[in-house]
Amino acid sequence: MRVLLINGSPHADGCTYTALREVEKTLNKQGVDTHIYHIGKQPVWGCISCLACNKTGVCAFGDDPANTIIKLMKEADGVVIGTPVYYASINGALGALLDRVFFAAGSQFRYKPAAGIVSCRRGGAGSAFDRLNKYFTISGMPVVSSQYWNGVHGMTPEEVREDIEGLQIMRTLGINMAWMLKNIAAGKESVPLPDQEEWTPTNFVRQ
Repeated sequence: MRVLLINGSPHADGCTYTALREVEKTLNKQGVDTHIYHIGKQPVWGCISCLACNKTGVCAFGDDPANTIIKLMKEADGVVIGTPVYYASINGALGALLDRVFFAAGSQFRYKPAAGIVSCRRGGAGSAFDRLNKYFTISGMPVVSSQYWNGVHGMTPEEVREDIEGLQIMRTLGINMAWMLKNIAAGKESVPLPDQEEWTPTNFVRQ
């Protein structure tokens, strides 16, 4: 079993990483392999609704991390996405990437357990956390919970490490993710994946 942890902060070793690392250490103690992927600081494309991905399953823009993230998410058994909170929402670069990743390949992530975590100085965590969860729920990914909403507080990694409850939330999330993955693995042979109805999009247009 392998969990992909995505660091959506421009800072490789900042507050978001500190929270992800706490989840990672717990997963490793539970016997789950992990990989932390940092999106970096390079410019990223926003979705232009060209719909090319409908035919290919990958984004038409191949010069930023979107298609790498798609590949890593397809290979992983579970996913944790971490973001700093900027103006009560997720990091803009991460949002641009996730819009394209999930539009291009969201159906390929169905039934992979997923969790979002947020890092903020003081406020805005709830709305950022909500946005991350919407990527998962539109894609049929079971959302892994913790003992509270998945967030840490602090302006620096040192301050995050002083958020005792926040770090406990991260550890509980790691325990719950490992538990869900092990249950899915144990039940694969005896409990097949459910049949899906064909998608019937409705655009609320009235004649």
